[in-house]
Amino acid sequence: MEEKTADEIAAIFSAAGDSVTVINADANFAAYQTANPDSVNTETEWKAMIQRNTEHLEIIKLYTKVDGTTSIWTSESFTAIDAAITTGKAIYS
Repeated sequence: MEEKTADEIAAIFSAAGDSVTVINADANFAAYQTANPDSVNTETEWKAMIQRNTEHLEIIKLYTKVDGTTSIWTSESFTAIDAAITTGKAIYS
């Protein structure tokens, strides 16, 4: 296994931003369903989607280099990611 390149790390961080957007877009099922009528059918499905995105963010924060201990992250700001994790957990818990 090789270390991730700067481009790969940037792509991972961008994917994290997509999850932040999903979590923050609509903090309640009714608003989400109105904005996305063809997406999920039930509140349970919506909560599962939020949970998957929240867990995705938690996993991404833990990414390490090949040594298994050193984080791949350098100067990235996790403020929005941390806030989305908190919001996501509040939704599905």
